[in-house]
Amino acid sequence: MMLECAVIGGGPAGLNAALVLGRSRRKMIMFDDNKPRNAVTSESHGFITRDGIHPQEFKRIAEEELSKYPGVTIEKQRVLQINKENHLFQVKTENGDVYFARKIILATGFKEVLPDISRVKEFYGKSLFSCPFCDGWELRDRSLAVIANNQKAFHMAKMVSNWTNDLIVCTNGSNALSLEEQQLLKSKGININEKKIASVVGEAGILEKIQFDDGSAVLREGGFITAEWVQAATFESSLGYTLNEQGGIETDNWQRTNVEGVFACGDSRIPGPSQLIIAAAEGSMAAMAVNAALIEEKFNGNKEQS
Repeated sequence: MMLECAVIGGGPAGLNAALVLGRSRRKMIMFDDNKPRNAVTSESHGFITRDGIHPQEFKRIAEEELSKYPGVTIEKQRVLQINKENHLFQVKTENGDVYFARKIILATGFKEVLPDISRVKEFYGKSLFSCPFCDGWELRDRSLAVIANNQKAFHMAKMVSNWTNDLIVCTNGSNALSLEEQQLLKSKGININEKKIASVVGEAGILEKIQFDDGSAVLREGGFITAEWVQAATFESSLGYTLNEQGGIETDNWQRTNVEGVFACGDSRIPGPSQLIIAAAEGSMAAMAVNAALIEEKFNGNKEQS
């Protein structure tokens, strides 16, 4: 099947890219294996008119809107391989289907790797979160913890202090904070605990305390945790696009990668916590860039643009 664009990923970036492409009368397909990074989230925040919406309801509304555009096809399956052949991209899926597209938008996002702390997954998305802009309001004025054992600890502590005056930074046995950083945080009333964490404790995903290896504990009602981020995409590819220092796909301001015809947007490009509205905006930008490239090719005899 010949397509003008294939969008890989059905999160907010991919969905908005599909919307703009559909409204541009493009014949396109969006692949979605329905394994979103925010699967543990019950509410998504920061998107005007959709503040507090459940991620699956967000997707349901989006797909309903996309159904109005005849050029848009949604495939609920995983992409296994993408290769470029001359000026076309060959996309193979887990069902054995093969598609050809003139352009590719990568919107597969990232996935988190949480610290190796006992029971931490039970609380993630319920009382422990990764983004204070997304979930800080719900935890405002409570006794909170920042759990971070890397260079992100200082930045996260400063950010979270915007929502509470009762904050402790737990570095889980690491020396994540310099002496100068420790002194500055303590001067702002932020406590620091560098002991190794044995477990997080509570019921039904609601944090009650953080237990340390030496038997001591600190009572907390919630908090924020720094995760490592890795590309969620599992497909094989010979595309050869460049990754930035954070492991994201490097693009220019129009979401174009260094590979002609390949665009990237959303969390695929910038790892770490991000808001739906930012990912959606990047998807829109990528789709506009794809549309512009296709129009230029139309007026230049389908020659590949540089």
